[in-house]
Amino acid sequence: MKKYLIAVDLQKDFVDGALGSEQAQAIVPAAAEKIRSFDGEIFLTLDTHNEDYLQSSEGKKLPVSHCIKDTDGWKLDGNIEAAIQGKNFKFVEKPTFGSVKLPAIIAESANGEDISIEIIGLCTDICVVSNAMILKANFPDAEITVDAACCAGVTDELHNAALDTMGSCQINVINRRK
Repeated sequence: MKKYLIAVDLQKDFVDGALGSEQAQAIVPAAAEKIRSFDGEIFLTLDTHNEDYLQSSEGKKLPVSHCIKDTDGWKLDGNIEAAIQGKNFKFVEKPTFGSVKLPAIIAESANGEDISIEIIGLCTDICVVSNAMILKANFPDAEITVDAACCAGVTDELHNAALDTMGSCQINVINRRK
């Protein structure tokens, strides 16, 4: 069985930059440790926007410039960057919440083998849930797990609502705070 870890948008702008939060900063050590200890292939998604972000459909609804390609905020958080050193990883840039390319990349890597997928990252209620649902739709028989201790939402309430939604869709949720 091939094992995959999907680390969603652990970028500076989501940790302590334009859209950062205390909740996001708090999960970085656990996410970095998860990456360091993971025995399998790692995909790191990168929320990636252009300078014209504020004119995009998303930018009109979330008018905060963030993750503009090649800016400091687009880069990985320093702790995450250190954690991937020496690991088997690939970056997957995505222009919106969920990556429609990620399932094809995983399928190509798996080459017909059974797979398991674990997901961590930011934000639980936007990009984590979007990617989890896309992956579940593409791999309905795969064990897909979200580690709640390595995720943070825009708010605690939205984080928990997203975990509930993923659980309802037969995605395993582990390490959930009581």
